[in-house]
Amino acid sequence: MNAENPADHRRLGRELDLFDTDPLIGAGLPYWLPDGAVVRHVLEEYVRGAERRAGYRHVYSPVLGKRELYEISGHWAHYSDDMFPPMEVGGEQFVLRPSLCPHHAVVFRSRPHSYRELPLRMAELGGMFRSELSGVLGGLTRVRAIQLNDAHIFCTLDQVAEEAAGALDLIRKAHTALGVVPVRYRLSLPGPGGKYVAAPEKWERSVALLREVLDASGLAYEEAEGEAAFYGPKIDVQVADPAGRESTLSTVQVDFHQPEQFDLHYIGADGARHRPVMIHRSVIGSVERAVAHLVEHHAGAFPAWLAPVQLAVLPVSDTAYEAAARIADRCAELGLRAEVLGPDRGSLGARVREARLVPYQVVIGAREAATGHVSVRLRDGRRPAPLPAAELLDRIAASVARHATELWDD
Repeated sequence: MNAENPADHRRLGRELDLFDTDPLIGAGLPYWLPDGAVVRHVLEEYVRGAERRAGYRHVYSPVLGKRELYEISGHWAHYSDDMFPPMEVGGEQFVLRPSLCPHHAVVFRSRPHSYRELPLRMAELGGMFRSELSGVLGGLTRVRAIQLNDAHIFCTLDQVAEEAAGALDLIRKAHTALGVVPVRYRLSLPGPGGKYVAAPEKWERSVALLREVLDASGLAYEEAEGEAAFYGPKIDVQVADPAGRESTLSTVQVDFHQPEQFDLHYIGADGARHRPVMIHRSVIGSVERAVAHLVEHHAGAFPAWLAPVQLAVLPVSDTAYEAAARIADRCAELGLRAEVLGPDRGSLGARVREARLVPYQVVIGAREAATGHVSVRLRDGRRPAPLPAAELLDRIAASVARHATELWDD
């Protein structure tokens, strides 16, 4: 599709001081500026919190692994063209990981597990690397160093459908908070000529399970051959940019392959060893791609809970600066991100325009400084009735804590 994107995240990202690139660091390796780092941090913390509430436990694993690790997982045989070359260290070959799942499989097998522990939900926001060709790199959507929101659920066969449905529900709740509306759900299947694990029976079981989950959810979906992972089928949640170009934001995958490759097992109620099923699940996928989509989808006007600056305080003159600073200090106590835009930044009209993407603006003049009552100007142009400053800030803080997408609830 050749349609021009009117809210290209590459342009907006630089205009809004979210991220940038430098040839000295390298193509496909963007760095995050302070405002962009805020968006990324808040997004990551939202996901971690949602995962904790859903029963996930977080781990950290290294971004390097021995080549043998990826030979066992199947990545080396099926995915090595997208991996960086091995590094020789002490007579052994190490590789920048292209995925987190082999590490999580090793973490699972490092301790014995009983059936009473399952499902075991393991999550990580971790780095991974892909050797993308220079010609396909662009902004945050195609990068070489990726921060992935990843999780793996180790469960019994009887638990797969419920756990996959729970993952889909977690994804839907996150999309609501982010103001994102998927354009379609896709059941991604293997296609002819692809590099897939040769295990027809496992593929059939995996596809049947995911169809069951989608049918039970009531979601309309399409099947697409050639879009599966090399080890199994997946549910892809597709989003589109303002120009209509599609990308995958979230996924749920069923995997019988890696539990067998890593000889994973748990002790069942019968005292015997049983093989768990591994569900791969990502709420927002790559943090970079997720932020790129959010920048374009909202044209830089993020939901208030995600905005780099949530409240702009505009003193009319230098005499009101002290009162404005007190409001900003109170915001900091409430966990709100506020910035004082003083007269040194230009006329009041210029400062209002400068803060046009900030969800809330408060203008402080002599009357507001004296009475403590302030009027808030919402980003969408609405102006609710004046409120005591403390009440206003408490109300904004409560809305942000709920991850509300509406700026004001009348």
